[in-house]
Amino acid sequence: MGMGTSTFVTRWINFLTMVLAIVVIIFGVWMSTRPDACRKSLTIPVLSIGAVIFLISIVGFLGAMKRSSMLLWVYLIMLFFILVGILVFTVLVFIVTNNGSGHSVTGLRYKEYQLQDYSSWFLKELNNSHNWKRLRACLVKTEDCNNLSKRYKTPKQYKLAKLTPIEAGCCRPPSECGYPAVNASYYDLTFQPVSPNHDCKRYKNSRAVKCYDCDSCKAGVAQYMKIEWRVVAIFNVVLFAVLVRHCCLFVICLLYTLWDAAPDEMLLGANLRVEGEPICILELLLKFVEDEKT
Repeated sequence: MGMGTSTFVTRWINFLTMVLAIVVIIFGVWMSTRPDACRKSLTIPVLSIGAVIFLISIVGFLGAMKRSSMLLWVYLIMLFFILVGILVFTVLVFIVTNNGSGHSVTGLRYKEYQLQDYSSWFLKELNNSHNWKRLRACLVKTEDCNNLSKRYKTPKQYKLAKLTPIEAGCCRPPSECGYPAVNASYYDLTFQPVSPNHDCKRYKNSRAVKCYDCDSCKAGVAQYMKIEWRVVAIFNVVLFAVLVRHCCLFVICLLYTLWDAAPDEMLLGANLRVEGEPICILELLLKFVEDEKT
């Protein structure tokens, strides 16, 4: 790959990422106008991501268009820090989400979740009353629990339902409490709970209460976040591999700047120009090795 080809590819890649950055920024501005507090809370992170992508892209685009070695090296350094950030974030996500999984219950198709199964980071964040209030408002929707009885007409259908982790943890008491289900949204609480689990006392049939402050609800949110973060981490692994390949090819062709410092004996017999442009240093090295063999 010659320098001309490298800068051409870099121009187009960064042009496309600039367009993407503009879309991200517009999306962030749109989120700031929403009445939903959850979406509004993401406005600054989304705008920041869009601004960083745009800044890196404009540096790479201008460096490739003007063939400015300084801008291209700045672009490469910025990509390096992005790669480090992606790597650190991905490793932390896999560490934090390594623990925790559902427990099968006899007679139920869905699983139940226990808060103590998850990492200490999850425990700290979810047991913080301020954080839990914010997460619950964003992720736990009362209408989801209230609509269960409409989706599942009989207790048998309810037992065979495939509930989400949040529905399983926030809309019903833990099975170990022993409360009989009258329907998908109502339990007979006249029975004495057979478990010392504090969630048995926290659960109420009231639509505004349910089990929203139960540890099982926090565990359901933790499982939901674990699944979502794992998807993001897998995407980051793919993105990291693509960026590393791009950076490696880019570095190889940026080394043409070392041309003038190359020893005369290395340049002996090499074709120093291809169609009026300096060739990539990798091509030069291969040519030198071939000449040495002959």
